[in-house]
Amino acid sequence: MSAPAIELDGLTRDFGRRRAVDGLTLRVEAGEIFGFLGPNGAGKTTTIRCLLSLAHPTSGDARIFGRSVVRERLAALEGVGALVEGPALYEHLSAIDHLRAAAFLVPGVAEESLEPLLAEVGLADRAGDRVSTFSRGMKQRLAIATALLGSPRLLVLDEPTDGLDPLGTVEVRRLLGRLRDRGVTVFASSHLLAEVEATCDRVAVLDQGKLRAVATVSSLTGDRSLEDYFLSIVEPRAGR
Repeated sequence: MSAPAIELDGLTRDFGRRRAVDGLTLRVEAGEIFGFLGPNGAGKTTTIRCLLSLAHPTSGDARIFGRSVVRERLAALEGVGALVEGPALYEHLSAIDHLRAAAFLVPGVAEESLEPLLAEVGLADRAGDRVSTFSRGMKQRLAIATALLGSPRLLVLDEPTDGLDPLGTVEVRRLLGRLRDRGVTVFASSHLLAEVEATCDRVAVLDQGKLRAVATVSSLTGDRSLEDYFLSIVEPRAGR
């Protein structure tokens, strides 16, 4: 049996006296689109940073395809693409030159793969334009293209539709579906409940650093909308 794409085992991260992630245990299967839900400050980005070895867990472990991020960092992160805390782009370059520059950090990226990547995120007609002229949504899509360099098996996205207009949001939704069809696992945090409901195979709800629920959207909500379910978990603790 193949290893899960992601396994979090008692993952905990403290910042002084504040516990941002509290004993999180979670399993994401290979080939699914998995939504990671929670209000601002729930611990979503901190969890992702621990998963990608951008922060060290206080305790517990994170594994990617069976390899521990804590003990086997380089091997675990091989074949992982990510967009965390907004796009980091070479804004003085054109879109295609940005991808060329970013590709130096990813082994085995062929020049002929770059233009198709821009086409996949709807930026083919802006390949020669300077990134600094792009809208926020276009920069977000270029960052997703950057995360796809090297054809990763796992794509980790922190708020992937942030700043996108309705058309851009639909394009990203379709892109994630195509990636799943190719066997790519997508782990995406979001606060946009309608997008998660439309896109994800399963979701986890995080609040105050703790896992509140994990299931398919339909089994989680029953006859209610995901928004109603989410508010029934989170709203009673708002303002604490």
